[in-house]
Amino acid sequence: MITALGTYLPPWGGPGGTRRPGPDEDAITIAVAAGRRALDAPHPEVARVVLVTRDLPLLEGGNGAVLLAGLGLGRDVEVVEQVGGAPATLDAVSTASPGTLVIGADCTPATGAAAALVGGGGGGGGGGGTVTPAGRVTRSLPLRVRDLGGTVREDEDPRLQRERGLRASLSAAGLPGKPVSLAGVGHRDGAAFCEGDPPVLPTVGASAALFSLAALAERGAGGLVAAIEQATFSAVRWDPSGVALHRDEPAPREMPARRSSPGPEIKIAFTAYDRAFDAKLGWEAGRCGSCATLAFPARHRCLTCGSEGDAVMVPLPRTGSVYTTTTVHVPVPGLETPYTLAVVELDDVGVRALVTVTDSPPGSLEIGDRGRLLLRRVAIRAGVPDYGYAFSPGEVAR
Repeated sequence: MITALGTYLPPWGGPGGTRRPGPDEDAITIAVAAGRRALDAPHPEVARVVLVTRDLPLLEGGNGAVLLAGLGLGRDVEVVEQVGGAPATLDAVSTASPGTLVIGADCTPATGAAAALVGGGGGGGGGGGTVTPAGRVTRSLPLRVRDLGGTVREDEDPRLQRERGLRASLSAAGLPGKPVSLAGVGHRDGAAFCEGDPPVLPTVGASAALFSLAALAERGAGGLVAAIEQATFSAVRWDPSGVALHRDEPAPREMPARRSSPGPEIKIAFTAYDRAFDAKLGWEAGRCGSCATLAFPARHRCLTCGSEGDAVMVPLPRTGSVYTTTTVHVPVPGLETPYTLAVVELDDVGVRALVTVTDSPPGSLEIGDRGRLLLRRVAIRAGVPDYGYAFSPGEVAR
């Protein structure tokens, strides 16, 4: 039973009405954005997170710790990182146990992420929507392949994909009728195999299956929902009654021009990375056990009362106002310029944080502007994505 659905689209427009990631976004940051939207609804304790994507930033070492920290979940939560497309996401949702958060994330060819929170009922205001497996066919038609080095080879044969992929797999599945939505292909190709007026989906990868469920929930309509990738096909019966839907889909706008500067690679100090990870990624401050003063980052010795070693970590607000700001135009190797920095006064805690500014043209920020703190990729150092928080301007309630 799905108690909540969350969706995320970046604000930057791409070709043909699609979205593209900002310079500080990747599959993990957009997965966190969608997952946090799904967790806005009443939900059971999350015990498992399943991330389905074909754009994993790290193939060795894993991305689970960053994902859990960004979602605000504990280190003991199980994380499954699955390489796959729309059928894999639909399978993950239909077979998930209560307490599972399933996220599909795509960076190419269109960017977007969506998440489904699977519960045992009682959440979402009316119990939740139900997903029942209706059919699955696993076949091989490798028209597009990517090797371990990241090289993509594609045999563009739309007719072969349609006839030996989609049509043949749909027939082999033996469904009792036509699907009302088909994820994994473009709208025009999918609509020919659907009944009625299928929703237009913003992506064609792993997230497309969940965007399909969300679009039908918004209409209050259910039925057969299918997903395909090359020739692998999956279908479920979807009843969206009572599911909570939370979208983060700002209107698309043109991405500002930035320039990259050549220069030596910025190295990463792994001791500093490890020491700062929990506070930086979990967005937490140290609260002095003696006088309750907050310090960000946490300090061993409190500057207010001098107490040592008794600080506890507490979550910081993710909303605030701009205290001061500046825009950097000087070329910096490894960073695209210009970019804007801001000192943000976090709501109600008396803590200020220096962060980069995202989702906004450089130089457009004003003192007093309100906004949210969002997980972003602040740099790539020695091939390692370095994550932190950035300020996204926009009206938010206190």
